[in-house]
Amino acid sequence: MRKPISIIVAIADNNAIGKDNKLLTYIPGDLKRFKELTSGHTVVMGRRTFESLPNGPLPQRVNIVITHDPGLSIEGCRMAHSVEEALNFCQSEDENFIIGGETIYRAFLPFADKLYITRIFKSFEADTFFPEIRDCEWAEIHREDFSETPKNDFKFSFIIYQRKK
Repeated sequence: MRKPISIIVAIADNNAIGKDNKLLTYIPGDLKRFKELTSGHTVVMGRRTFESLPNGPLPQRVNIVITHDPGLSIEGCRMAHSVEEALNFCQSEDENFIIGGETIYRAFLPFADKLYITRIFKSFEADTFFPEIRDCEWAEIHREDFSETPKNDFKFSFIIYQRKK
């Protein structure tokens, strides 16, 4: 049985997703949505993304960290050394979330069934980027639009894409 794989990411207008191993901007609603969607599920990330987490493994989730270092062990995480090994650790009946970074997103995009995108309508200086979301492969199935706020000088949308059959 194919395991359901979803990608969750915030992407700026220039396809930027991060700089210096940090998120581009702070959107409280985006972090709340991330927690609500991923809690109780498996999350897969690269080692550098794991290192960017402020408090270690994400609670109430199975944390899988992909690394090239065969000796690396992180308490509270399952270690994987390839996409295939990480997929084997994913739950077959559950939604499994890919949470970054760039290399991991690129590796898992061909396996993804759904994309949970926070589209930020502003460009940022960045050093990591998300691949193009191609209309021929993905159908938008849900969208919520948000206006600028005192904390954010940009509009953003929560968009869910489903892979086209």
